[in-house]
Amino acid sequence: MGKSQSKLSEEQLKELQKCTYFNKAELQTWYKGFLKDCPAGELDRNEFQKIYKQFFPFGDPSRFAEYVFDVFDENKNGKIDFKEFICALSVTSRGKLDEKLLWAFQLYDIDNDGFITHDEMLKIVEAIYKMVGSMVKLPPDEDTPVKRVDKIFALMDQNHDGKLSMDEFKEGSKKDPTIVQALSLYDGLV
Repeated sequence: MGKSQSKLSEEQLKELQKCTYFNKAELQTWYKGFLKDCPAGELDRNEFQKIYKQFFPFGDPSRFAEYVFDVFDENKNGKIDFKEFICALSVTSRGKLDEKLLWAFQLYDIDNDGFITHDEMLKIVEAIYKMVGSMVKLPPDEDTPVKRVDKIFALMDQNHDGKLSMDEFKEGSKKDPTIVQALSLYDGLV
C-alpha cells in the first residue's frame, strides 16, 4: 500500500477491516486524508515529526515522535504506509486494553529484546517530558524523568531484576494507567 492511488480497492478495504476497528467509510475517509497529507502514499520520519509538532507546539516532540515512528513502521523500511498507519491508529485509539499495552510495551522496549530496561523507559519518559514541556504540572515525586521511572519500576518490577517483562508491564500498567497515556493523543482524533 505504499503506492499512491486515489481510492482503496475492495480487496484492500476487506483486508484493512479484518486488521482494524474501522469500518469501510472510516477507512476511505482516513485514506483520503492520508493521501492529502502524503501524496506519495508514505510518511517519512520528518513528516511524522511535523504532525507531532502540531499537537505539541509548546514542547519538543521530535524524540518521542522518533520512538513512535519506529513502532508504526512495522516492516522497518523507514516509511509508514497507509496500512501501517491505520493499523497502529486502530490499536492506539480503539484497541482493547491488552492490545494497547502490547503496543505501549513495544514503544518502551526500544531494542526489541522482550524486556523494558530502566534506561529504555528513561529515554521514553525523558522524550515525553520534553514533548509536553512545562504544560503539565507534576507531583514532586514525578517532577523529573528519573523520579518517574524509579516510581514506575518500584511499582512494576516484581522480581527486582532491573527490567520489566511483558507480564510485569501489563500488571503494573493496570495499576497505573498513566503508563499508557501517551496513546491517548489519538483519542480525540478518531
